[in-house]
Amino acid sequence: MTDAYSQVVDIKASPETVFEHFLDPKLLVSWMGDYARLDAREGGVFSVDINGVLIRGEYTLLDRPRRIEIAWGEAGNQEMPPGSTRISIEIVPTETGSTLTLTHSGLTPSEATGHAKGWPHFLARLVQAAEGNLPGPDPWSLGARK
Repeated sequence: MTDAYSQVVDIKASPETVFEHFLDPKLLVSWMGDYARLDAREGGVFSVDINGVLIRGEYTLLDRPRRIEIAWGEAGNQEMPPGSTRISIEIVPTETGSTLTLTHSGLTPSEATGHAKGWPHFLARLVQAAEGNLPGPDPWSLGARK
């Protein structure tokens, strides 16, 4: 049995700007992770280190600037190995910027619980970064994660 996590956020930035925050390693690391190696093409590498968690996968769909799909998993995690779950990101233009819907599917119940804590944290940081207000160092990287 698998679970999914979904969240919607409004961002005062263009869809193109939001889209780039998932493709450009420097922009991705501004809101999530310590290091990223990205090959932003379908079948290309998606590799990001998030506070000691080694996320590994690949881009499975890039439809600029509306949709991104990523095969996602964690190196060394038997419950969620690299590429075993899917992230779907939909970006819709609005009068004030964009609405982003993120759905993370294929999660085991215990992974769904952890991701239900993690995604709100990181998407709030994405909103800040995409709106031009860099969120600064991730407090979770300083051991503050509960």
